[in-house]
Amino acid sequence: MSDTAQPVGKRGVVGWALFDWATQPYYTLVVTFLFAPYFVNGFMSDPAHAQSLWAFATSAAQLLTAVLAPVLGAIADAGLPRKPWIAVFSAMLIIGLGGLWFAVPGSTAAVPLVLVSFGIATLGVELATQFNNAMMPGLVSARRLGRLSGLAWAVGYAGGLVSLALVAGLLVTSPHTGKTLFGLDPIIALDTATREGDRLVGPFSALWYLVFVLPMFLFTPDRRSAPAAVNPVREGLVRLLQSLRELLRAHRNVALFLLARMLYADGCAAVFSFGAIYAASVFGWGVTELGLFGIILTVAAFFGAGLGGLVDDHVGSKHVIVVGLLIFIVGSLGVLSVDPDEILFFVPVTEKVDGGGLFASTGERVLLAFALLIGIALGPIQASSRTLLARICPPAQTTEFFGFFSFSGKVTAFAAPLAIGIVTTLTDSQRLGISISLVFLIVGLLLLLPIRSSR
Repeated sequence: MSDTAQPVGKRGVVGWALFDWATQPYYTLVVTFLFAPYFVNGFMSDPAHAQSLWAFATSAAQLLTAVLAPVLGAIADAGLPRKPWIAVFSAMLIIGLGGLWFAVPGSTAAVPLVLVSFGIATLGVELATQFNNAMMPGLVSARRLGRLSGLAWAVGYAGGLVSLALVAGLLVTSPHTGKTLFGLDPIIALDTATREGDRLVGPFSALWYLVFVLPMFLFTPDRRSAPAAVNPVREGLVRLLQSLRELLRAHRNVALFLLARMLYADGCAAVFSFGAIYAASVFGWGVTELGLFGIILTVAAFFGAGLGGLVDDHVGSKHVIVVGLLIFIVGSLGVLSVDPDEILFFVPVTEKVDGGGLFASTGERVLLAFALLIGIALGPIQASSRTLLARICPPAQTTEFFGFFSFSGKVTAFAAPLAIGIVTTLTDSQRLGISISLVFLIVGLLLLLPIRSSR
C-alpha cells in the first residue's frame, strides 16, 4: 500500500506498535543496564580497555548506520515494499544478539566475536527501525500520527520494563550474593562461574524480538511494489542525490529540524547514559539501586510517551518537543546539582549513611525526583520528533527522509560523549564533564524554535 492509503485496521496498527516492544530489550537489557556493564566489568579483566572496545564497536556500527540509512531509504522509496528490508535487518539483529552468548569470562579469543556480534545487532536494529518508522504515515490519518507515535514509544518502554523485570528479577544474579534483583534464587539453574545469566541476555532479547515482531509481519499492511520502478536501486540512488540537493534548497525546514534533532538527541542520550554513572559515583549505587533506578525511569518514560502522544495531536509535535526539552534541561540541571553533601548546588544535606536503606538519604531522593523529570520528558521528545518529521517531510519520500532522520541521530552520536570525556579530563570533575551535554540540548532547542510544523 502507499503512504497515502486509507487508515488500516486495529490489528495492523497494534502490530506496527509492537515493533517497539520487540526491539526495546536490545536497548534496555543489552545497551544500558545488563550486558554492557557485564562486558566492561565481568567479561574482560581490564574495565578501561573493555569500555574503549565497547565504545569503538558502538561508534563503528552507528557510523555505518548513518551512511547506509539514507541510501537504503532512497532505494526503498523508489517503489519497493518495506517488510522484506525489515526481515533482512531482523535476521541480522537476531544473529548478532545470539553471538553475545559466547562472552565467557576471561575468554580473550571470544572478544572479536562478541564485538562483531554486537555491531551486527546494532546495525540490524537501527535499520529495521528506520523502515518500520517509514510505515507510520500510511497507517492512520495525519491528525492521529502523534497519538500513534506516542503509543508505540509507550509500548516500547513497557516492553523494556517487563523484560528488565523478568531478566534482572528472575534470571541474572549478583556475582556477590547469588541472588537476583528481587533477592530471589534464579528460576533457571545457571552457572554463575561462567556468568550464564548475563550471557543469556543476548539470546533472550533475540527470542523476545522474534516472537513479538511477528504481528507486524502478519497484520500490518505493506505497500505494493510500484510498477514504474524498473530499476529501483539505480532510481533510488539517483533520487538520493537529488534529495540531498533538495533537502538544502527546497526543504530547508526539514534540514533545520534534522540539524536541531541531531544536537538535542545527542544531548539527551548523553545525559541518560552518563546520569546513571554520575549517580552511582556520588552515592556508591550497586546493581540493586541501579536496577530499581532503571525500572523507575522506564515507568516514567512510559507514561510520558503516552501522554505526549495525546497532547501532540492537540497542540502539535513541535510544541511537545519544546516543552519536553525545557523539562529535560531542568531535570538535568537538578541531577547535576546534587553531590554527597549538597543539593541545588549549595543547600547542605546529611550525607548518605551505610545501611540506611534504598534511596534513604535526602540527596538520593532529590536526585531521583529530578531524574523522574528526565524520564517523563524523554518519551515525548522521542515520540514527537518522529511524528514531526512525518508531518513535514514530502509524502513520497518518507523512507528516504527517515533515513536522513536516522543519519542525523547517528552521525554525531560520538560528539557529546567525546566532549564529556575531554571536559572531564581537563577539569577532573564528573559534574562539569556531564554538564557539557546541556550545550547540545540548548542549541538544539534554539534551532528548533523557527521550524514550521506543517508541510
